[in-house]
Formats: sequence, structure tokens, C-alpha cells
Amino acid sequence: MTRIVAGSAGGRTLAVPPKGTRPTSERVREALFSRLEHLDALDGARVLDGYAGSGALGLEAASRGAARVVLVEWGKVAADVCRKNVAALGLRDRVDVVRDRVEAYVARPVVQPWDLVLLDPPYDVPDATLAEVLAALVPALTPESVVVVERSTRSAAPPWPAGMHGFDTRAYGETALHLGALSPDPDDA
Repeated sequence: MTRIVAGSAGGRTLAVPPKGTRPTSERVREALFSRLEHLDALDGARVLDGYAGSGALGLEAASRGAARVVLVEWGKVAADVCRKNVAALGLRDRVDVVRDRVEAYVARPVVQPWDLVLLDPPYDVPDATLAEVLAALVPALTPESVVVVERSTRSAAPPWPAGMHGFDTRAYGETALHLGALSPDPDDA
């Protein structure tokens, strides 16, 4: 059973697609969101949850104070589950579900930058695809934005593109969380 860990929807259960997804465990989500709250990355944030699956990461962000969340999921069944979870939690006013490939979605121009990006791609997504997604995000971020990439501990660190850098990695069993941000501009030093 997958539940929202904390916040306004804390303890509420989430539907999970019957196959093809790997929901982030409660333990990992609890650790991640504690870290994000410490970084002041949630309150009032605009959040992109790419490769949303059940929407657990983005919905956890909404429960904990994010102002706007977009769940991007290509799988039809998973996108339908995301919509069901959004409705069940009463978050339709703050959470949108977009059925699209993450690579295509992030390639579009953004009206407002993302404050927090949560990427939990299937472990078999090639590094080149992840690199493409991360590179497309660079112009859609602010210096305060945080990007989280969830990978297997057996996978290499994310291929951070020019303009971004990783600043923290934490491992929880088979799951590794990599946090990144825009690189400081050397001209500002």
C-alpha cells in the first residue's frame, strides 16, 4: 500500500498502476521530503513530477505545501491512476496530469520556471535520454530550484548537463537520490 506520508493529505492511500511502475517507498519519500523541507524547496513551489507513475512524489509535494504541481506520465494506465489519485485527494485545483513523454514536455517553452523537479525514470531509461531531459530543464529553472533524480544504487550518477551540478546524493537500500541545481555563474563570484 502506498500512502501520502505527511501534510494536508498525510496518511491517505494512493492507487498504484497494476504493473510497469516502481513507486518510491514511504521511507525514501519521507527522507527526501524532510531534506526538501530543510532546503525550503516546498512551500509555495511550482513542481514538475516527471515519470510520475502513481503521482506519489508530486502528490506528496502538494500535500506538503507546493502551490502548483504537474504530473507528467506517458503510460495511459498510469496517467489514469494519477488522475484518480488527484481527484481522491481533492487536489484538482493545484495538480494537473499531463499524458506525454517527459522528453517532449520539458522541450516546450515554460511560462514560469520550476522551483522543484522530481524525476523518477524507469531504471532502464538510458543515460542519454536522462541527459536530454536534464539539459532541457536548465532554462526552466531559477538559481534556487532543486532537481531530484531517483536512480538505482547500481546506476551511475545522473549526467548533469553544462549549467547544472549535483550537490547531494543519499542512498536508501537499492534507491539513490541525487539532488542537483543550477551551477553558480562564475561571473557572479
